Amino acid sequence: MRHTMKTPIWLLLFSLAGCTVGPDYIKPEVDTPAAFKQADGTQWKQAEPQDHVQRGPWWQVFNDELLNQLVPQVEVSNQTLRAALARYQQAVAGTRAARADLFPTIGSTLSRTRSQSSQLGNRTFNGNRLNTNNTLSANLSWEADIWGRISRTVEANRAGTDASASDVSAALLSAQAELVQNYFALRLADSQRLVLEDSIATYEKSLQQTRNRYAAGVASKADVVQAETQLNATRAQALDTGIQRAQLENAIAVLTGKPPSSLSIPVTRLTEQLPLVPVGLPSQLLERRPDVAAAERRVAAANAQIGVAKAAFFPTVNLSVNGGFQSTSSANLIDIANRFWSVGPALALTLFDAGRRRALSDQAIAAYDEQVANYRQTTLTAFQEVEDNLAALNVLQQEIVLQTQALQAARQSLEISTNQYQAGLISYLDVVTVANIALNNERTLLTLRGQQFAATVQLMRALGGGWEPGTALPHMQESARQKE
Repeated sequence: MRHTMKTPIWLLLFSLAGCTVGPDYIKPEVDTPAAFKQADGTQWKQAEPQDHVQRGPWWQVFNDELLNQLVPQVEVSNQTLRAALARYQQAVAGTRAARADLFPTIGSTLSRTRSQSSQLGNRTFNGNRLNTNNTLSANLSWEADIWGRISRTVEANRAGTDASASDVSAALLSAQAELVQNYFALRLADSQRLVLEDSIATYEKSLQQTRNRYAAGVASKADVVQAETQLNATRAQALDTGIQRAQLENAIAVLTGKPPSSLSIPVTRLTEQLPLVPVGLPSQLLERRPDVAAAERRVAAANAQIGVAKAAFFPTVNLSVNGGFQSTSSANLIDIANRFWSVGPALALTLFDAGRRRALSDQAIAAYDEQVANYRQTTLTAFQEVEDNLAALNVLQQEIVLQTQALQAARQSLEISTNQYQAGLISYLDVVTVANIALNNERTLLTLRGQQFAATVQLMRALGGGWEPGTALPHMQESARQKE
């Protein structure tokens, strides 16, 4: 009869298992455009996170040997990336800790205590008030996850771990893009410096020719002064480019995890050709953006936390088992006569908490709404960044065509003005004016090319890292194993 009274408790316990409370996760809807405005009508589909797919060495499309050596060092030595990886490892450990709550906890105790009883409290005092108690016991405790509190906690931690893995990818992609952008900005500074140095060499020859003409009496002292002014001003501009170059070189060193003094990049002109952007950019590329994936996974984590909060409204069921041996003598401690045990479930329910559980539930729902808004905003920002850089590349290409024509005309004008000056038809001030126009047009063309490279790098970053498929990232593979 006693056995039949216990059976319904266990049947009820297992019949309630799986009654997980809280909403199951459904990915929030995001309004997306039918196509990129700047990419010839590229069609979009419902996005699915693909940030586990590696971008591959996307910077290699620039075909720069030194750049190909520098960028891989980011993944090895960059301290910001190491910090993000450490946060990911913390999240992985947190998920393992949450999963452990699904299983029983087993403990053991071995103790020896001596006590003295009070003579007044012991009416049968026989003269010996010292007592020895030896105990060897084991205990098992387990919380039945009837309402899904533990499973929802595990779900939230897994989603948080995936978000942290995406943060690692985002940190890596951001550092790589920053290094590539700084590298081409440095090459632009080099090109500007070399153009100015070419002009300095030309102006030095012009100054010497003007001095000779002045000595021969066919040029005025004002021509010599103007030639000297032009030369020294250009030398100052050339020196000024050194400030930006040094700062960019130092920034590249820090991104590779090195002190600035240990990196020296030789001066080279900006000679790389821009990679061709595909006419139709597939939607799968934007799906690889790790910041979008991280935002979506934080929505999933917040959704699971709602279930955790709602589970607090239901009773918890704990099963505990204790057993062992207890004796006043250690010699015969493990004896059948000294055994003890206890087993049974415990039901606990909070009856009054002044609205605390309701407040925590409302807080979890509000946190979910916040993450949904963040996810949608992150997605919109991703679309904006792609559109911005596509538009920039389209406009810059048109500007470069016109600026190239302007530079050719300025060079022709300079050649004509120089011949006129040598023929005595115009003053040297006219030559200086035309030379400055030609130099400024050449520097402007270089600046536009630098902006092209910057926009290309930013477009690759906005698309999640270029437009070539790759393999799974190592930390994302580990995250996937945690789900198994």
